[in-house]
Amino acid sequence: MRKNKFVYQVLALLVIAATLLSACGPKATPAPAATEPPAPAPAATEPPPAPTEAPVDPMAELIAAAQAEGMLTTIALPDDWCNYREVIDTFKAKYGLEVNELNPDAGSGDEIEAIKANKDNKGPQAPDVIDVGFAYGESSKAESLIAPYKVSTWDSIPAEVKDADGYWYGDYYGVMAFLVNTDVQADVPKDWADLLNPKYKGQVALSGDPRVSNQAIQAVFASALANGGSLDNAQPGLDFFAQVNQAGNLIPLIANNGLVAKGEIPVRITWDYNGLAAIDSFAGNPKAELVIPATGRFAGVYVQAISAYAPHPNAAKLWMEFLYSDEGQTLWMKGYCHPIREQDMRARGVIPADILAKLPDVSGAVFPTNAQLTAAKKLITETWDAAVGADIQKAP
Repeated sequence: MRKNKFVYQVLALLVIAATLLSACGPKATPAPAATEPPAPAPAATEPPPAPTEAPVDPMAELIAAAQAEGMLTTIALPDDWCNYREVIDTFKAKYGLEVNELNPDAGSGDEIEAIKANKDNKGPQAPDVIDVGFAYGESSKAESLIAPYKVSTWDSIPAEVKDADGYWYGDYYGVMAFLVNTDVQADVPKDWADLLNPKYKGQVALSGDPRVSNQAIQAVFASALANGGSLDNAQPGLDFFAQVNQAGNLIPLIANNGLVAKGEIPVRITWDYNGLAAIDSFAGNPKAELVIPATGRFAGVYVQAISAYAPHPNAAKLWMEFLYSDEGQTLWMKGYCHPIREQDMRARGVIPADILAKLPDVSGAVFPTNAQLTAAKKLITETWDAAVGADIQKAP
């Protein structure tokens, strides 16, 4: 009995010990619930760039206004003068405007008369812009015939060749020269005095009527410098042409390249750029030569202006912007003209070398002031008939 009782006591102790060990052991943890794998964190990125606006063309508003007008009317711009054919065609292609070209062979005086005659006319005979001799700029301003406008390249135009208020500004210049058809006259004149030689009888002509044409007026003025005159005294020029006329050497017709090519005018007095362009157009038939006279080297500046009565004022402003851009100035230079912004363009190295190489040596050429040109113009236009007696007419 004791043994059994002892056994029971031992078994009871074992049960109690097992219970205690079970209570003190680690608790079972439930298995984790099945879950989706965590999404990867988004890669760090730069914020998207803010949208940028296209650069605004500062000329856009003017271009749109000009295109709404649809047309520009020019006057007195021959194809072979300063490369105007390419200038006009480039302008048309660039901006999609029509260009109405009035009287390409007109002189500066004709341009002014066209403005006066069409003050109340908005039709196709009213010019929007003019390209006239230096002396005509100030007189046109005084008569309220032109309107002010300063192009965007205004600061690079020399002060001495522009109106401070923007009514007119120089565009290009040339030097008076002799264009000679050497198939007809092989003995080329080298200076003004040579034009009095009997060998040139019936062979010399001006490129305009000195009573209205700036080019002809300045030819007379240039000859004065070689015959005892000065920039303040153009009278010797009138005296010289009186002698040329009396010698029978002066042809009373307005010279042009066609008449030179035919040999009807073997010696044409003209701007160097006109003569050089003519030689290019002849292509060796006839042979021709351009001479810058040894004395009396005279530089003539032309000026641009917008008519105060322009039917297409915005097209006129756009035309000015084009002409005074590097592109427009280079196109003039291709026609052998010396553009007014040439110094600025040379300094920036933007003139093609092949164009520069074709320009003649005009060293020593003098530039008259506006006051001197105005005085000479008055003298020559008012006294040509009495002093010279040659009635210069357009060729039939």
